[in-house]
Amino acid sequence: MKNTITCLSLLVLLTCGPTVQAQSNKNQIDPAKFNNPIIKEQYTGDPAALVYKDKVYLYAGHDEAPNDFNFYKMNEWVVYSSSDMKKWESHPVPLKVTDFAWAKGDAWASQVIERNGKFYWYVTVHHGSIDGKSIGIAVSDSPTGPFKDALGKALITNDMTKFTDISWDDIDPTVYIDGDGQAYLFWGNTSCHYAKLKENMIELDGPIQHIDLPHFTEAPWIHKHKNWYYLSYAYEFPEKIAYAMSKSITGPWEFKGILNELAGNSNTNHQSIIDFKGQSYFIYHNGASIPNGGSFRRSVCVDKLYYNKDGTMKRVVMTSEGIQ
Repeated sequence: MKNTITCLSLLVLLTCGPTVQAQSNKNQIDPAKFNNPIIKEQYTGDPAALVYKDKVYLYAGHDEAPNDFNFYKMNEWVVYSSSDMKKWESHPVPLKVTDFAWAKGDAWASQVIERNGKFYWYVTVHHGSIDGKSIGIAVSDSPTGPFKDALGKALITNDMTKFTDISWDDIDPTVYIDGDGQAYLFWGNTSCHYAKLKENMIELDGPIQHIDLPHFTEAPWIHKHKNWYYLSYAYEFPEKIAYAMSKSITGPWEFKGILNELAGNSNTNHQSIIDFKGQSYFIYHNGASIPNGGSFRRSVCVDKLYYNKDGTMKRVVMTSEGIQ
C-alpha cells in the first residue's frame, strides 16, 4: 500500500509539475513593467501636476542630498511632461532658487497654474533677509519655461502669519481658480492658511484666513470633482495623506479621513490629484528607490484614484506597477 501511494504521488508530480511551474511563471511580474517611480534618473520630491491641453506637466523639487547627508539639499525645480501618464519626457531645468535674487536657498514644494496664457509658479524658498520660509512667484509663457521672478520679492513672508510661532509655516503653496474666476492660494505647515489672489495672480486680494483641520502637518492640495471641493493634506508625522470635503472652496470643511498611507521609506508624503483623459490620478513621492532612496532622496510615483458614489475618495493603493 505504501508503494502504491508513493507511485501515485510521483505520478501526480510528474503530471502536474510543469503546469504548476508554468502557472507560477505566468504570475511573475516583469520588472520592466514596474512604472513606479516614474522618474528614475534623479531623485525628485513634492510633485505638482498641471493638465494643460493634451498633456500633463509634472513639476517637482530636485533632491540632491548625497548619501551621507540626512537633510534636504534642493537648489532647483524640474519639469516633465506626458501624454499618457506612462512615458515622461524630461525638459531643461526651468527654475532655480538663484532666479529669485531675494532668496538664499531651499527649492521646496511648489505648484504651477495657467491663467490667460501665462504660467505662474508658486514656490517655497528660504528668504534672504526675513527669517524663515517664504512663497515666491515665477512666470513664463510656456509650461516648460524658462521662468523668471514675477514679483521681484516674496508674496508671503514668515512675519505675515502668526497662527503658529515657527519659521517654516509658510510653505507648500497650492493654487486654485474657481469657476467664477476668483483665484485662491492655500499653504502652510502646522497651520493651514488661505487667501484670495487678484486677477494678476501676483497680489493678495484680502486678508489671510486660517482653516482648522485635524492633525494638519503640511502639503495642502485643492481640487474639485463634480460638485465637491477637496482639500487634501499631509496628516501627522511621519505623514499620511488625509482630506476634507466642502461644497464651497472657503468651507466649511468636513474631515473625511485617511486617503493615502505612509509612503515607503519617507517621513514626508506630498500629493497632487488630477483628472486626465477620463481618469483620476494620485501623484506622490516615496523614498523607496534602491539603493539610496529615503526621506531626503525621494522619487515621484503615480497611481489611479477612484471616487465613491457619495463623492468620497477611495483609499489610494500604492503600487510598483503604477500606470500600465
